[in-house]
Amino acid sequence: MPNDPSDAISAFGPDFPFAYDAWLAHPAGLGAVPADKHGKRVAIIGAGAAGLVAGYELMRLGLRPVLYESARLGGRLRSQRFEGADGIIAELGGMRFPVSSRGFYHYVDKLGLETRPFPNPLTPAAGSTVIDLEGETLYARTLDDLPPLYREVADAYHQALEEGAQFSALQAAMQARDARRIKELWDPIVRDWDERTFYDFVVSSQAFRKLSFRHREVFGQVGFGTGGWDSDFPNSMLEILRVNLGAFDDEQRYVVGGVEQVAQGIWSKAPEKLAHWPAGTTLAGLNAGATRGRAQAIAHNGKGGFAVTDQWGNRDDYEAVVVTCQSHLLTTSIAAEESLFDQKLWMALDRTRYMQAAKTFIMVDRPFWKDKDPATGRDLMSMTLTDRITRGTYLFDNGDDRPGVICLSYSWMTDALKVLPLPAERRVELALSALGKIYPGLDIASHIIGSPICVSWEADENFLGAFKGALPGHYRYNHRMYGHFMQADLPESQRGIFMAGDGVSWTPAWVEGAVQTALNAVWGVMTHLGGRSPAENPGPGDLYPTLKPIDLGD
Repeated sequence: MPNDPSDAISAFGPDFPFAYDAWLAHPAGLGAVPADKHGKRVAIIGAGAAGLVAGYELMRLGLRPVLYESARLGGRLRSQRFEGADGIIAELGGMRFPVSSRGFYHYVDKLGLETRPFPNPLTPAAGSTVIDLEGETLYARTLDDLPPLYREVADAYHQALEEGAQFSALQAAMQARDARRIKELWDPIVRDWDERTFYDFVVSSQAFRKLSFRHREVFGQVGFGTGGWDSDFPNSMLEILRVNLGAFDDEQRYVVGGVEQVAQGIWSKAPEKLAHWPAGTTLAGLNAGATRGRAQAIAHNGKGGFAVTDQWGNRDDYEAVVVTCQSHLLTTSIAAEESLFDQKLWMALDRTRYMQAAKTFIMVDRPFWKDKDPATGRDLMSMTLTDRITRGTYLFDNGDDRPGVICLSYSWMTDALKVLPLPAERRVELALSALGKIYPGLDIASHIIGSPICVSWEADENFLGAFKGALPGHYRYNHRMYGHFMQADLPESQRGIFMAGDGVSWTPAWVEGAVQTALNAVWGVMTHLGGRSPAENPGPGDLYPTLKPIDLGD
C-alpha cells in the first residue's frame, strides 16, 4: 500500500475499533467452516465492492458464493470508458481513496494496481487551484497563497474539532490502535452529538462564533481537504467526525486506469490459499463467468435456508444470504419476506437517507490547462471550487500525448438536483457557461472530443441515491444495521441473512465501509454455518461484545 507506515492513521474505529486490515493479513486466515459445509451455496445480492469482497472471502473458506447483480459488476466502483479512447475513463462513482482505507488497499495491492495522488484542491497533484466565490476569483497553489480569511477558516475548524471532539487525543488513540482509549473518548461524543447537525457544530463552536458569517459561508463553499461541505450541513455531526478522525479526506489517491479494475480483479483473481476448491478457482469460475440477474425476491425456503428468485423467475435455495444493495431496494424492487428482519430493523432500513450526487465529464484533446497564460504566467485552467452550478471541477492528466479528462462538475444534493432532468449535452453547456465566467477567453469547448459522460445516482433505479447521509437521531438506525451480523440472540427466523455495504457502515460514501461490513458478513456466515476464526486471529464478531458501539437505547 502506498505511503503506509505502521503508525499512520487508519480507519480503526471509532465506533467499533477492530483491525480489519490485520484480520485480513494474518497468516492464520479468517477462519474455517466444517468440512461438511464445503461447497454450500451462499447468495450474494449485489456485485459491488461489498458483494465481491464477501464473495471472494467466502470462496476462500470453501463455500460457493452465487452473485446476483441488476446492472454491472462493481456497483459504484464504476469506471466508464470514453468511446474510441484506450484507457481514458470517467470515474462515475468512487474516484478518490484515502490511504487510511487499509482494508480496501489490501485488495488494491493484492491485484497489483497502480495508484497516484488525487488532484484535490491546494495539493501538489492539482498543480494549481482556483476558488471563485461571489464573483471573486483567487488563484493559489497552497493555502498560504490565499487571503488570510481562508487560513482563519481552516484554523477555526481545527479549533472547533479540538473543542467539541477532543480531536487530537482521539486521532492519537486511533493511530495507536488503543481500543479502550478510543471508546473512552468517543462514546460520550456519540451521546452529545447524535442529535445535532454539522452546521450546529460549526456555528456553536467558540472558534467560529468569534468570526463572521462570511467565514462560515466560505467554510461551506470551500470546506476542508476536498472542497465544499455545505451539502452536509444538515447531516449528523457524527458522520463528519468519522471522516475527519479516520483521515478519509486526507492523502487521497486514484486508481490508474479506473477503480472498476478492483471489482473486475476480485471477480477474476484466484486466491493463493483456499479451502475445498482446486487451485485456480475464481468467483467468475464458480459463477459460470457471469452473475445472475436482478434478485426479485428473498424468502425462507421451509428447509432452514433461503430461496432467492431472480428477475426471470428462477428460484434457487441457499444456506445463507448476504444483501449488499442499498437498503431502499428491499422495499422497492426486491420482495423481501417481512419475517426476515425485526420491525425495528425494517424501520432503520426504510428511514436510511441517501444523498444525491451528479457528475459531468468531458474528454479533451490534451491537458491544455497546463499551458501558461502569457500575461500572468499562470496555468490556463486549474482545479476549481466555486459557488456556481459546477461546484467542483477536476482535471485529469493522462500524459501530454494523450487525451485528458475534465470532471466539469461534481455536485451533491440541491446542486445535483438542478441538473437531474437534463441531458448530457445541456449539462455540459451549463458547466461551460459557468466556467466561462471564471476563465474569460478560455475556449474549453474547442478542446472537447468524443461524447460527454454524466451520472445522477438518484435517477438510477438500482441505487436511488449516491450514498447514505445520516440525519440527526439516526445513530440508532445505523447501530441496528451495522450490528445485525451478530445474530446469536436473534429468533431463528431472522438468522442467516446478513447485510453489508457502505450504507450499513459507519462511513457512508467510502469504500472502506463496504469492505469492513462485507468482512462482518463473512464472519457472520462462517459462524452461522458452524465455523469460527482461529484463536490467534479473532474476527470482528469475536471481539464485538467488548468493542461494540455504544448502545443509546430506545
